[in-house]
Amino acid sequence: MQAVKTLPIMNTETDRGLDRESFAILVKEHHRGLLTYARALTKEDHSSRDLVQDAFVVAWKNLQTFDVTRDFGSWVRGIVRNKWRESLRRNSRQVALDDDVLEHLEADARQWEGLRDQGGVFARLELCLQKLPENLAEAVKAFYYDGYSSDEAADVLSVQSATLRKRLERARGGLRDCLATNTNR
Repeated sequence: MQAVKTLPIMNTETDRGLDRESFAILVKEHHRGLLTYARALTKEDHSSRDLVQDAFVVAWKNLQTFDVTRDFGSWVRGIVRNKWRESLRRNSRQVALDDDVLEHLEADARQWEGLRDQGGVFARLELCLQKLPENLAEAVKAFYYDGYSSDEAADVLSVQSATLRKRLERARGGLRDCLATNTNR
């Protein structure tokens, strides 16, 4: 993936193509992390996708105000957070998170971005998944990749539900340890 260190300044309409290209690269780099962040805020897949899409529209419209010395991911997370707060005001059924929880989410997002910058968190996660014993890796793939419920995944793997849950628990621990080991290099 191509990294963008600075964004071109929009001077004229003819410069917009360069900006669009740079912005598209930034969107690709940050999209998955922003979806995760928005999902943590909303607890709903469709709402999180809407928030991220709206945030990117706002970011594009306000690109000329972006300070290139700041982190793009933090800037867009702020937009996502503001969009989420707007949706809370409009929809009283949603539960607001307090500022401490938001700060922890922001810290987690920065940590994940740091992992991405060290070679890609998902690429590193894939390498760690390959290091797991086959039965644990199959459980992870069935449950997380294929999206089966725990009962469905257990049926697909021909194991009991309790066995699948234990394999997932062990797999998560192994992945966590592998990522932590590789992060501290």
